[in-house]
Parts: sequence; C-alpha cells; structure tokens
Amino acid sequence: MTEFLNRNLFDSKGTLAEELIASRDYPWELLPLIGDFVAELAERLCRTPGWKMLSPGVAAAEDAVIAESAVICGPSVIGLGTEVRPGAYIRGKVLVCGGCVVGNSTELKNAVLLNGAKLPHYTYAGDSIVGNRAHMGAGAVASNLKFNGTNVVIRNGKTGECIDTGLRKVGAILADGADIGCHCVLNPGTVIGRNTVLYPNLCFRGTAPENSIVKSPDNIVPRN
Repeated sequence: MTEFLNRNLFDSKGTLAEELIASRDYPWELLPLIGDFVAELAERLCRTPGWKMLSPGVAAAEDAVIAESAVICGPSVIGLGTEVRPGAYIRGKVLVCGGCVVGNSTELKNAVLLNGAKLPHYTYAGDSIVGNRAHMGAGAVASNLKFNGTNVVIRNGKTGECIDTGLRKVGAILADGADIGCHCVLNPGTVIGRNTVLYPNLCFRGTAPENSIVKSPDNIVPRN
C-alpha cells in the first residue's frame, strides 16, 4: 500500500496542513481529524499577525480575497493569497492553504486543499484531500457517499485489493499536480496519483497511477 502513503501523495512541508498530514499514514485516516485540527488552527492563527477572524471559528489571511457573497462556516481556515469567489459555499471543517482558488458556486465540506489547489468553477469536494497545485475543472464532482450507505473502500488498481476505510463518507484523494477534466465524476474513494490527468466527462472509480493520462477507465497511458 505504499502508493497510498501520505508522503508519496503530498508534499505537505511548509503548508498549514503539515502537522495534520504527518500525523497519519494514509489520507482517509485524516478525514475524521480535520474538524478538530482546523478549529485549533483557526484559534491559533487569529492571534498571529497577518491573520483575522471573519466569524466564530473562521480564520483568514489578511491578503486573502473573499467575495461578499461567499458563505464560510466554521471551523475553517483560508490561507495566504487564496481567492474565494462569489457564491462559494465552505460548509465547515475546511482547511484551504496558500494560493488556492475556491471558485464560484464551488462547495467544500470536511476537506483540505494544499498550496495552489484550484477548484475554480461549480465544483463539489466533500471529505476529500486535494494536493498541491491540483485542479478540478468546471463541474467536476468528488462524490463522497455510496448509494447503499456502506463503508467506502479504496481499490488498488494494481493488485485488486480493497481497503475498507471504516468510513461511510470518503470523497476523492487527489495527489500533488493531479488535474481533473471538466464534468468528471469521481466515485467515493477515488485516488488520483501525482501529476495524473483525467480527460473531461469521465465517471471514474478506483485508483489512477501517478504520471498518467486517463482517457477512459480502461485506457490509462503514461504521461510523458
């Protein structure tokens, strides 16, 4: 399971999420911890120069650009140089690190966005981890709940092994540099490797290896 280790998916050093990500081996293990971590981080940052409290439990960097029509519920943290655009809905238990874009009508819940992550248009990411410089195109959705309500499993594309996360809600795990095309649907527990690209309009489940191009679920080629 080494391909699923946090250290092989994300470079969290120097990010606001460094302590959280280093605390566990696998990304799905982080999901139940996000709320408490963000609540404590927000309180600490509000006592730090360059930060302000927008509302109870919501800390934002003073240089963050936040549209008046955006809704941000606590606990949440909005990092340095991040832009939160009109109509964005941040439902709480959300850590948005530095230089990110949370776009118009984008919805986040119990999620971490590492440095430079961009979800610029009509995107949903719940119970998800989005890596550095990862991108979700317009209308892309990280589905986080199976239709039958059973625990989400992580499927290893190489071995066929299924890993029970023990959680009913797990969205997408996007490693650093992953790029999801417009209108893709990522089924619960999807893991996309570093620098891997998904073509638009795909419905994808399971795992995609790093440095790949996913043209369809059955057509994955190396990315040169």
